[in-house]
Amino acid sequence: MPTLSRNILVLALSACASFAAVASPVPPADQPRTVDQVIDRFVANEQRLYGQMRNYSPLVETYIQNLKPDKDLGSVPAGDKYFLGRANFTKGVALVPLNDTGSKGRKVVGSIGNFFSFAMQFLPDGFLQMIFIDTNGFDKQHYKFDYVRREFLGEVRCLVFDVTPAEKGNKGRFVGRIWVEDQDYHIVRFNGGYGGNGHSSWYFHFDSWRTNVQPGLWLPTFVYSQESDLHYAISKKLDFKAQTRLWGYNLGNSAQEQELSKILVETPVQDDTKTANDLSPIQAQRSWDRQAEDNVTDRLERIGLMAPKGEVDKVLETVINNLEVTNNIDLDPEVRCRVLMTSTLESFTVGHTIVLSRGLIDVLPDEASLATMLAHELSHVVLGHRVDSQYAFFDQILVEDKDTFRHFGFSRTPEEEAQANTKAIQLLNNSPYKGQLANAGLFLQALDSRQKEIPNLISGHLGNRVPEINDLKSTMALDATHGPQNPQKIAALPLGGPVERHTCDDQEQTNRHRRRTREDAVRSYALHALSDALWN
Repeated sequence: MPTLSRNILVLALSACASFAAVASPVPPADQPRTVDQVIDRFVANEQRLYGQMRNYSPLVETYIQNLKPDKDLGSVPAGDKYFLGRANFTKGVALVPLNDTGSKGRKVVGSIGNFFSFAMQFLPDGFLQMIFIDTNGFDKQHYKFDYVRREFLGEVRCLVFDVTPAEKGNKGRFVGRIWVEDQDYHIVRFNGGYGGNGHSSWYFHFDSWRTNVQPGLWLPTFVYSQESDLHYAISKKLDFKAQTRLWGYNLGNSAQEQELSKILVETPVQDDTKTANDLSPIQAQRSWDRQAEDNVTDRLERIGLMAPKGEVDKVLETVINNLEVTNNIDLDPEVRCRVLMTSTLESFTVGHTIVLSRGLIDVLPDEASLATMLAHELSHVVLGHRVDSQYAFFDQILVEDKDTFRHFGFSRTPEEEAQANTKAIQLLNNSPYKGQLANAGLFLQALDSRQKEIPNLISGHLGNRVPEINDLKSTMALDATHGPQNPQKIAALPLGGPVERHTCDDQEQTNRHRRRTREDAVRSYALHALSDALWN
């Protein structure tokens, strides 16, 4: 039986490990010594990057949220769009959608052809283009570079330059500011836009970040875009925010290399054939279901939708352990947790494997809210809601990437969801999180109130959307009738913001974290993917 662990120290969802910029006391002989030499170096590195990108086909996720003015909140969501695909840089900038229909015929993601929003057509290719400054003439002949100052981006020491086209009126040329790390002189961030909007096409403002995934290799990982006063079609105005994330640059290669580099110690093999007992029917069924689980999770990881095993999984499993111990649950095989790399808010089970999306983990306001989501999925396991055993046949998972959402489906029936909700309340009432569920109820209420405005964010692609646990929501409604809510309660954290989780009892640490999260979210657009999954 597992033991109870009450301390959850840190859950960090970050695409960047700590960057270290260590200055050498004596610069190497080939180091630039003038501004012009620095410009020549980062221009050459940028051109080299464009060639290197042709070798990669990362996954690309774009989420767009339209906004409308609100007298109390300033602006609120008024519709959204979502796209998930794989980049193809062999012949320029192109995207291949993973799929435009979900499992069981549900429409879940927009394809390039029907990516319409708010009477304007958004092209995912256009958002992907923002990972490049200018693939056709980024040099001294076409641009003017003005040195501004030195500046730190996190722990990365950078040189800052203003960039403007050498000739005015050049459509599509970049206008803005770039940050160049001062060790090898790679561009790590650029902020601005492309000039030359027309009557039939528009360029948006953006903030584009790159991550040092290997020594000397900085790859695009995140783009934030926003427009608040762009007029089109004479009387219409565009007001939106969007984020584009890239990951999975080296899918399938790194894990194989690591496996081959392991040192294996051979031990004598003991043949237990004569003493081993045959599996009982129940054990045989569990083994078969586990095989299906392993096949599915391995497939999702290989195509980049599921993050490799890491520290985040261990934190989720610690919460599961707390729920199991206090409810006297002992499951065989043990429950595992994994993270889906998408921003959509969803969770599901694959047999005894619980999967939560990166976006859902991002926005949950506290540990008790995380426990609520996990309790619902743990209830599916306890109630015996099994995985489709056909996935135990290996040929059943050999599908093309674009057919992933059509082929795989882990959503539960309404009856199974209702049973899991009831069971989840029982598990939570016996857990260390009892009495700390107010934020979870507030979170569920907030999702309900916004479900018409942000359907693409809260719709499940492989499983179900965030569970509707009515008992928690009704508790929040009852609390509201007894007076004003605690101002420390937060319905949700920013999508994609850096997240940490502290101990249940350290309220002051949690409050400091929330304030810091709100302050840092705007500056931390690069910190959006699990570090292991960014490259692998």
